Amino acid sequence: MDVLLILGGLLLILGGLVWLIVRAFSVSLFWGLGSLLPPMTLIFVLFKWRKASTPVTLAALGVIPFVVGAAMLASHDSEQLDAILRLGWFTPEVQQTPGLGTRLRGELNGQPFIPEEGELVGGVLTLREHDGRELRVRLSDAASGPVRISVLPEDHGQLPLIEISWPVPPLSQPKTQHLAQGYTLYLDLKTQPPNLLVGDFHLVLPEQFRTSLSGRVELFANRLRYRNGKVDTHFDSEDTLAYVIKDYLVRRFASRAVQLRSLPHIRLPARHLEIDVEASIDSQTRHLPVTMTKDELRGWRVEGDRFPPLPAGTDKPAATVGVEPRPGPILKPVDRRQDFSLRRLQSSPDEYRQLRMRVITVQGGAADGLFAGVDEDGSLVLQRYLGSGGSASYKLSPQSIQSIELLDP
Repeated sequence: MDVLLILGGLLLILGGLVWLIVRAFSVSLFWGLGSLLPPMTLIFVLFKWRKASTPVTLAALGVIPFVVGAAMLASHDSEQLDAILRLGWFTPEVQQTPGLGTRLRGELNGQPFIPEEGELVGGVLTLREHDGRELRVRLSDAASGPVRISVLPEDHGQLPLIEISWPVPPLSQPKTQHLAQGYTLYLDLKTQPPNLLVGDFHLVLPEQFRTSLSGRVELFANRLRYRNGKVDTHFDSEDTLAYVIKDYLVRRFASRAVQLRSLPHIRLPARHLEIDVEASIDSQTRHLPVTMTKDELRGWRVEGDRFPPLPAGTDKPAATVGVEPRPGPILKPVDRRQDFSLRRLQSSPDEYRQLRMRVITVQGGAADGLFAGVDEDGSLVLQRYLGSGGSASYKLSPQSIQSIELLDP
């Protein structure tokens, strides 16, 4: 609603200005050309008020919804307001990797190789060009910190696996070669905030592979991307979705003790996703269906997310947010909606705290919201967050409740 007010106000203001210029041309060519310049426009309004009064009134009316909408939007989403004022919706969304300070000299399969993307995720170091040529170094361990490796041609044992691939038209699949030993590799990487590994890279393969690289690399340590010090929620990756979902769960359940299990397979890019999320919240495993959408202004977000942020000062750094590996088999929890009742809620209120409920009263009224607990009088307290960032609380005595339904599993 607030965005519509802003855009509607802008259209009225623009329409009034265009109408004003048309009126100026109807007086004379001189006034028409002069009204294209702001100072002359003001002079035309002062000297030709009878002609200018109606367009000026229309533009003034547009200021009212613009100011009201901007005030409403600034109260709960200042970033979106900034994007609208900068005409950010006209900027096409480009999925690209921010420039990395990789400076390598060498070749891959006998051709000059200048990697444009690089990452070290899940123990696999990848350097690639946009034309499809790629170099991968599969390390024995998944590195989460500084990396230092030195391999000589005479070394044996469990060594990193080297893979090089390049497209071969008209084949649909690229040609790939592997090498497990007999090469030279030196790797010395150090961590750099927020999610980079930076250092020296030196690789020489046997002569028949015609591949050697040497220089300095910058690699992403995960698939989060940052913009102005904040996670860029426009970037399509499972790590981005995990970050958005975890932030949503932290605010929804008012707890920072949230850990995501592995997300199901997701096909990206996309605009709309239905995800069955498995998470540990306050040491309890829960399955939650989540609907995610992506738009040009705010990137990925959870539909229906109106939960306020938690108090600042104790949040974990965004760079540490990701998907926690699944720690062995996890039993699927029992759906608590099956055995739910008013008596069970009164006996164990903490078990259902921050879960959505719907109540039908004896008088026929209805209320829904998050269960906040039981007060001193024994009344149930439901809390509902409003779109403007505020909240409303409902207190319902057990005697006034005709039926109660648990909406969350």
